[in-house]
Amino acid sequence: MYSDVINDNIKYLSLLAKDFPDIQKASAEIISLEAYLKLPKSTEMYMSDIHGEHEAFLHILNNASGVIREKIDVALEGITTPEENAVLATLIYYPVQKIEEIRQTQENMQQWYKTTIYRLLDVCRHVASKNRRHWVRNAIPEGYEYIIDELLHAHFEDHNKEFYYNQFVTSIVDNNMADQFIVAISKVIKRLAVHKLHIVGDIFDRGARPDIILDRLIEHHSVDIQWGNHDVLWMCGATGNPLGVASVVRICAAYNNLEVLETGYGINLRPLAIFAEKTYDDCPVFMPRGVNPEDEDAKLVAKIHKAISVIMYKLQCQVISRNPCFFMEDRCHLLHIDYNEGTVEIKGEKHPLMDSVFPTIDPADPAKLTDEEQQLVNKLSRNFIECEKLQKHIKFLYAKGSAYKVENGMLMFHGAIPLNDDGTFREIFFGGKGYKGKALMDYCDKMARVAYFGVDGTYEKQLGQDLLWYLWCGKNSPMFGRSNMATFEHALLENPLLSIERKDPYYIHWEEEDIAERILAEFGLYGPMCRIINGHVPVKSKNGESPLKANGKIVVIDGGFCHAYHSRTGIAGYTMVYSSRGLSLRVHEPFESVEKVIKENSDIKNKVDVFETMKNRMLIGDTDQGKSVRNMISDLKLLIQAYQLGIIKEDKN
Repeated sequence: MYSDVINDNIKYLSLLAKDFPDIQKASAEIISLEAYLKLPKSTEMYMSDIHGEHEAFLHILNNASGVIREKIDVALEGITTPEENAVLATLIYYPVQKIEEIRQTQENMQQWYKTTIYRLLDVCRHVASKNRRHWVRNAIPEGYEYIIDELLHAHFEDHNKEFYYNQFVTSIVDNNMADQFIVAISKVIKRLAVHKLHIVGDIFDRGARPDIILDRLIEHHSVDIQWGNHDVLWMCGATGNPLGVASVVRICAAYNNLEVLETGYGINLRPLAIFAEKTYDDCPVFMPRGVNPEDEDAKLVAKIHKAISVIMYKLQCQVISRNPCFFMEDRCHLLHIDYNEGTVEIKGEKHPLMDSVFPTIDPADPAKLTDEEQQLVNKLSRNFIECEKLQKHIKFLYAKGSAYKVENGMLMFHGAIPLNDDGTFREIFFGGKGYKGKALMDYCDKMARVAYFGVDGTYEKQLGQDLLWYLWCGKNSPMFGRSNMATFEHALLENPLLSIERKDPYYIHWEEEDIAERILAEFGLYGPMCRIINGHVPVKSKNGESPLKANGKIVVIDGGFCHAYHSRTGIAGYTMVYSSRGLSLRVHEPFESVEKVIKENSDIKNKVDVFETMKNRMLIGDTDQGKSVRNMISDLKLLIQAYQLGIIKEDKN
């Protein structure tokens, strides 16, 4: 019987034999893997709706959402004071800057170095204790592998070894290597404190520098991303899709954040600025948020905002016209304007426009771009396609991202699973075929990839690009989760509430535990520890709203990370931490500055709310990773049987 199973898998086992060429090596790996299953589960951290707030994001990444300070307090309990722990925490977050600050006041740097290195080693041993030794080695920066590995596995009860390791530390300090060593071991601590990072959507827009966030995520040792509607819009723009490009530029102008395009990505906006300055007079209606309306630069941005908005409205009509399955005809506002009266018809009623000067619109064909507008769109689209940094970031979003993810009992998606009013899955039709629940999410994921990687010039790639834009703002988009995006109304109507952005019924039913369990079951998840992790909708904590829905089955981790939402939510974001001991939400206050942290050792203040504690500590064997390890153990046992039966020959060389 065993020989039949082996023969059915002979190709795979032959490949496995290259890594484990004899029984002894295969057996040793089985022993190692079985021991690994008994280690505590690694810590995971969940974040969402970062929206370009790079400084706050980088700080939370550095402090691991408070996990590092917790590790310091445990590792150095009874040895140090809270004030000393605060200094050590800052040192781990920003080692180069903190060392320089300490050097200004510390009289005996030699002694400080030695004391600090020993404390850092204690903290590092603690965070390394639930990792395999080879994983710890992989976390050590190049050039420090031997030194840090030796020091981490010291046993100070042996007097001779204590002398030996004291010599190590003394040598590091005496040879002026202390600064570099502290930087290296701080990196190890930060890497081991959180094993995996989950970003539940919306890296882009509003905040200053999403490009800096993506640069850092690319360096991260283990990250996945569930696309938010702002992310898919930038993905659409990166394909060169004209509407995607125009929509991205419009948002940047609306938030007075053209810097991310010009400085972050090197996109040339000068032709657009020249066109806007020449075509439009002052545009107070299109003044970006949070600026002095009398500022000349702000006035130019307002003109850019209007110019690109008009282009976007035109392109929007074109895309909606060629995709009747989107059912978004009500968003073709240019077709319902009376250009003589300066009014627009919405839902059968006429409303005055606050700005009705549209010199580039032909009332006989409102959706048609002028020749100059078309040239501008072509240049911008080409700039987006040819921007090496942007393309690198978008390829990373595709490589590490998806419409949703299931891992360790958690179903992660950004927006909503579209539901009917009665709580059943809503069926959405594309190309004459209906999709709902998991099938809808899979279709969106597939077409998002076709949009970028499909064959140029094909209908399917064009549909994929249009669908990316639809996912940004479409009425049944699982990443948007609203009936419409009232961009036109907010810009041009005195009362934008005339077009209410009705939320998907998902947000009405998300307090119902049976609905949450039905959604989880749709994705193959059952049991008390399974949960939905959501972003997208800011939780108004200051009004008493809870991020826990459906009796804790749904966790909403959008707490207003973006500065623009702080006044609405009363906080500056949530993160969730999933450790071997349970689940906890961290409620963050606004981040002030790196300089303040370094000078005052003032970490982001956060409140930790533990909402699920494990009766027994969760082990690697209880996770999805544990399933993979057990499969590997089974394969290795099969390989050993193949060796024993002589079906595969051992290589003793």
